[in-house]
Amino acid sequence: MLSRLTRRQAVAVCALPVVGLIVAAVFAPLPFTVAQPGLTANVLGKYEGTQVITVSGVPVHTTAGQLRMVTIVATGPDTRVSLGDVISGWFATNQAVMPRDAVYPSGDSLKEIERHNVEQMKQSQDAATQAALRYLGLTGDKNIKVSLKLADVGGPSAGLLFTLGIIDKIAGDGGGGDLTGGRTIAGTGTISADGTVGAVGGVALKTQAARRDGATVFLVPKAECADAKSELPKGLRLVPVTTLKGAVTALTALRKGEGSVPSC
Repeated sequence: MLSRLTRRQAVAVCALPVVGLIVAAVFAPLPFTVAQPGLTANVLGKYEGTQVITVSGVPVHTTAGQLRMVTIVATGPDTRVSLGDVISGWFATNQAVMPRDAVYPSGDSLKEIERHNVEQMKQSQDAATQAALRYLGLTGDKNIKVSLKLADVGGPSAGLLFTLGIIDKIAGDGGGGDLTGGRTIAGTGTISADGTVGAVGGVALKTQAARRDGATVFLVPKAECADAKSELPKGLRLVPVTTLKGAVTALTALRKGEGSVPSC
């Protein structure tokens, strides 16, 4: 014969499954990745001892400023991200929580993801070279060779900075000076061969990486202005761009101290 449970005992028994579910939810892996500001690299200089941009077949301009491409670092596709990690990431200004599938293609192995990122970087570098030479009117010159090397960095988001770096190496500002005006300028954005700048994501984290490494100006795809402003570090000026020509024009105006520099 079963004895009747007291009210307190009944509540305790019913609460056990609920507590178990909460504990399981806190520690269970979730389909998210947590990202934070990553490395930056001056495309006009060396990275890990290797020159990032090498141009041959044409006189090369000596540069004094910096053009820093920026990255974010995300937890790996096999990393267990718990509810606690997600909650912490949502409230941290130097972290962002993103769906794993938005960062890593669903179903791809780690090797496939790495290969995909390398391919995207290669395509981005090819487009950057084409865009820069087309902008300079040098597309028909068979003697010009551009080599781009940036170890352990994948994806297409450095396209705009590669393009500007090639232009600065070959022509500078067109008048004997630097395209950067001697500043440390960072930025992000994809590039197509016709000079169109595309959005990339993660800009709120990239602005933090840029400011951390000394940048005072950040070139951002215009469509991502709002995201870039959300956690904008003090002392970093946003310059929105949609095309390569617009980016060069903005840098020229900035260098000359003109008031026509666009802003977010």
